[in-house]
Amino acid sequence: MINKVDIVNAIVNIEDPDLNKTLAELNAIKEVTIEDNTVKVYIELVQPIFTVYDEISQKINEEIVKLYPSVEVEVNVSERMYDLSKRKVLKQVKNIIAVASGKGGVGKSSIAANLTAALHLTGARVGILDGDIYGPSQPTMFGLNEQPFEVVEMPDGTTMAFPLEKYGIKVASMGMILQKNEAAIVRGPLLAGYFSMLFEQIEWGELDYLVFDLPPGTGDVQLTLTQKIPLTGAIIVTTPQEIAVADVRRSIAMFRKVNVEILGVVENMSYFIPPDDPSKKYYIFGEGGGKRVCEELGVDFLGEVPFEILTRESNDSGMPVVLREDAKNQREVFLNLVRKINNKIRKRNFKILQLPAMKISI
Repeated sequence: MINKVDIVNAIVNIEDPDLNKTLAELNAIKEVTIEDNTVKVYIELVQPIFTVYDEISQKINEEIVKLYPSVEVEVNVSERMYDLSKRKVLKQVKNIIAVASGKGGVGKSSIAANLTAALHLTGARVGILDGDIYGPSQPTMFGLNEQPFEVVEMPDGTTMAFPLEKYGIKVASMGMILQKNEAAIVRGPLLAGYFSMLFEQIEWGELDYLVFDLPPGTGDVQLTLTQKIPLTGAIIVTTPQEIAVADVRRSIAMFRKVNVEILGVVENMSYFIPPDDPSKKYYIFGEGGGKRVCEELGVDFLGEVPFEILTRESNDSGMPVVLREDAKNQREVFLNLVRKINNKIRKRNFKILQLPAMKISI
C-alpha cells in the first residue's frame, strides 16, 4: 500500500539547485495525493522556475519510484512570487532585465535579442522592449521593420498600444513609433515622452520576463530609464578589448548608483570560429578582458559569446540565431547564459520573499 508519509520523507531532502536549500527548508511541498496507482506531488518553487523545473521534477520522480517501482508520478509545480501590485508600471511582468553597454558597437542588441529568444525556448512568456532611440535594432533582429503598433482607444479615453509578436515573443521598439529618419533629431522632453509610452502605454499582458534593450552609454537618458522602470537586474555587454572594458566600469557604477542589481557581464565576440574548422578559435579582439574586469569589480562573469557568421546572417535576416536549427553551438551558449541569469534572479527573488513585511504603528 502506498504511504503518503513515506513519500514525503523520500523527497523532503531534495535540493533546489539554485538556492541550495531542501524542499523542506523552502516549505515547498504543498500536497501529496494518491489516486489508485498515481502519486501526485504539488510543490511551490521561487520563480522563475523554467531552468529548474525539469531537474527537480525528475529527482522527485526518481525518489518515489525507488519506493514504489510500479507507480505513476505526476509533479505539479506552481510559482512563489512576491506582490507586484504596488508597482506604478508593468504590474503583470514578473522579471524585468536591462541589457546595457557603456558604449555602442559591442553587439548589445544582438545579445538582448538572443537572450530573449533563449528565455522563450525554456518555456517562458517573454517580451523585448527596444529603448534605443538613436539606433533601434530589434525590428530588424525580429524581421518587423516598418510595422507599426496596433493602437486601441480605451473606454476611459486613453490610448493603449499592443506589442507586435514574432516567434512567440512580444516586441516593442522606438523604431515602431518614430519615422525611419526621425530618431537622430529627437531630444529633451519629447524623448522622455516616447520612452514613457513604451512602458506606460503598451499593454504587455502577463510576462515572465521583459528584456529591456537600453540605449548605449551611461548618460541622463539611461539613468532616467533605470529609475523609472522596476528592474530586476542588469546585464552589461562588452567585448574583450580594453577600450570596451573601460566602459563596463562606468555602466556598473551607474547601476550601483540607482541600486539596481548587476546580474553579470557578458563578453560578446570573444573569439571567432571559422565555419570550415569549428575546432579552432581566433581571439581577434584580445582575450579575457570581460573576466578581468568582473574580478576587479566583484561582479559575476556570465560567459563568452563567440562571433560566428551565422550570427551576423541571422541579425540581418530577422531571426535570432538561437532559433535556427543549424545554430546548435550558439543556442547552447545562450541557454547556459540563461541558466546563470535565472540562478541570480531566483536568489534575488528568494531574498525579497524572506523580507519581513513592514508594519507602521502610530
